[in-house]
Formats: sequence, structure tokens, C-alpha cells
Amino acid sequence: MNLSLLNGLLKERNEKHLLHKYRLLKCLFNRGPQTVSTLCDDLGMSPPSVLKLINSLAGDNLIEKKGLGLSIGGRRPDLYGLVDGKILIFCIDIQLFHTKITIIENNHNVVVDTKIINLPITMNRSDFLNILNKEIQKMMDSERVDRSKLIGCSVGIPGLIDTDKGENYSYLLDSDQNIPLATAFENVLQLPVVIQNDVNGSSMAELSHGLAKGKKNVLILLMDWGVGLGIIMDGMLRKGACGFSGELGHIPVVENGELCYCGKHGCLETIASGNALSKMAKSDILSGKNSMLNQLSPEELERIEPDIIIKAANKGDQYAIQLLSNVGAHMGKGISILIQLFNPELIILSGQIAAAKQYITLPMQQAINTYCMTQIREKTIIVTSELGETSRLLGYAMQGINEILDAYIKMTKLTKATID
Repeated sequence: MNLSLLNGLLKERNEKHLLHKYRLLKCLFNRGPQTVSTLCDDLGMSPPSVLKLINSLAGDNLIEKKGLGLSIGGRRPDLYGLVDGKILIFCIDIQLFHTKITIIENNHNVVVDTKIINLPITMNRSDFLNILNKEIQKMMDSERVDRSKLIGCSVGIPGLIDTDKGENYSYLLDSDQNIPLATAFENVLQLPVVIQNDVNGSSMAELSHGLAKGKKNVLILLMDWGVGLGIIMDGMLRKGACGFSGELGHIPVVENGELCYCGKHGCLETIASGNALSKMAKSDILSGKNSMLNQLSPEELERIEPDIIIKAANKGDQYAIQLLSNVGAHMGKGISILIQLFNPELIILSGQIAAAKQYITLPMQQAINTYCMTQIREKTIIVTSELGETSRLLGYAMQGINEILDAYIKMTKLTKATID
């Protein structure tokens, strides 16, 4: 990971001071504007030392006053926060059939309109990266993005992701270069790159900006073309030993069921995902099922988007309603297992299928009532995400900037230790 941007912005040669500046920037990025007193507690430093850091970073035009904080008595303290737009990160959301790109700045604001590219995950890695790079360069040129402010790139993608190695073991596999996916991105984009699972992006967005904010034990269910699970325990996102936690969609639930692309039979994804929904609808319509979905063109029928089925349900199409109800019931059975394993206070439904709302939540709740112990299920609230379909890009930005700042901190500690 090539780290150089912040060193130029901070104009700091003292390694000890540089380390504390990175820590302060990370604190303000995650928590927003803070008082000197709060920063002292977070950083374990004295007020004079924190004020010295603040003044130095203000001189670098990275920190400014953001109003006044609360006070029990006496003068209200100043709040200090990051200056808008000083640090940018490219965020890329790779989905099954298309890819979204945007730029987000250090105060969590989207800088440019999110662009959707016809770039499916099934492409060859080399071709995918070359097309993506061209689209990114076009966006930066057309929006006149200040490249000197780009700290790196955060990529969200489905599949088994080892974040430490920067590799995806499910998609965009390498056939000849023998390098991790993150390294391949870095070679093409010439930026530090963080790779993460898409459901973890959704979870980070909910934890920092959504309904999971301030909660301790929450599960985020991503219901898109596949099924993924984000796990928040003790207020922190838990990824497991290798980053592979949350593969709910690949737990077999149907005896001698349909073959899943993971190689097993009867996985939850084969009966309760966007892929399953589309496949069932296509098969039934071709078999002559009575539905307004019969009006779809051959091209639309080839891959029926979940939102088309949801729109039909909203218009009263009984077949579409039943199709969504079946998915909700199957998902409810899976959720029952999760509730008894994790005892969450909150479950957040996100993704395309979550937009079906009552068509899946009512049968989902009925299944939970059937399969889950009463004493446990009554302690869990199930809600639908309020953040919108592009929300996980915010989660990618959170994770990406945090990991890149951690890399700066680690690098500075090593340099300081060598000097000492």
C-alpha cells in the first residue's frame, strides 16, 4: 500500500507528532466534531498537548471550529472537526450485474453523483479493471476532482473476502498474475486500495449513520441477488478469523435441494435470494403462469430484476405477492436460527428485496413465531433500513479511510521505532 498523501498534507517531520496527528484525524473522522476534553480522553493526552495538535492541524487547514458543545455550567466549550472536502476516497460497489462508483469526503458527504456502470462481476479480472479505470478517470476529469486529496480507494464486493490479504476467493479470480485482488486494483488505479465484503459495507453504514447507531448487538441482513449477514456485537463489526463470517446464504436448509453455485445443495440462497426470485419467476412465466409479468420482453424475462416483481406485487399481482411471501417465509426460518444464536436487540433488513416490505416481513414474522423460542424472539426488533440503496458506499468510505489511517499509524510507529 503506497502511503504518501497525508504526509504531504500534514507538512510534519517529527514522527511522534505525526503519529498523534493521524490518531486525532481518525478520531474526528469516526466521531465527528469533539471538544478538547473529549479528545483528551480518547487520545490519552493532556489538554495542552491536544490543543497544540489542533492548532497545528488548523495551520494545515485540516481542522476548524465547528460551533459549541454542551456545558453543565459555565462557558460552552468549542467543538473541533475536520474541514469539509480535505480528504477524499473513491468508493466502488461491485455487484452481480453492474458496478457503482462515487467519491466521498472526510465528513461523510458524497462529492459527485454516484455513477452506475454496466460492469458485471463475472468479467475477466484484467478486462474488468481496465474498463473500471477508464470510467474512474472519466469521472475525475469531468468532475475536476483534486487528485492530491484522494487518500485511496475502498472496494465493496460479494463473496469470500480476506481483508488482510486483500483477496476475493469467489469472484474476479486471477488466472495468471498470481497477485491479490487489492494489489491488482492498486497497480491499475495507482492508489491504496481496501477490499471488503458488501454486507460489511452495509453494516458499517448502519453502525455509523443508520438504525444500528448507538446499539450494541445488531444483525444486518443484506438481501440482494445473494444473502449476506453483518454481525455487530458489543458495538463492533465482527468479521471472524479470516473475514468470512456472515455467509448465511450458504447454509443448507433444504434436504436434497437445488445445487447452489458454491457447490452444496439446498443453500438458503437457492430459495430466498434475488437470484432465486428471478429464476423462479422466469420458469413460472415461461410455463404459462398468470401474472402481469407476462408482459415482460424476452430480454427483461431473461433476468427479472427483483424490483420488477416488487412493483407487480404493489399493483396487486397475486403471483408476485405469493413469490415474495415464499421468500419471506424461507428467510424467516433462517432468521429464527440467527435470533437463537446471537440474541440480537435489532435486525436490520437491507438490499433490493427488503424494499418489498410487508410482502416479505409478514410471512417472515410468521415463520419466526413458528421456529423461534418465544422468550428470545420477543427481545428482538426487526426493521427495514432507512438509508437507501447506495448507503453501503458510505460504509465502504468508513472502512476504507479507517484502514488507510491505521496503515499510516502503523507505518509511523515503525519509522519512529527505527529512529529511536
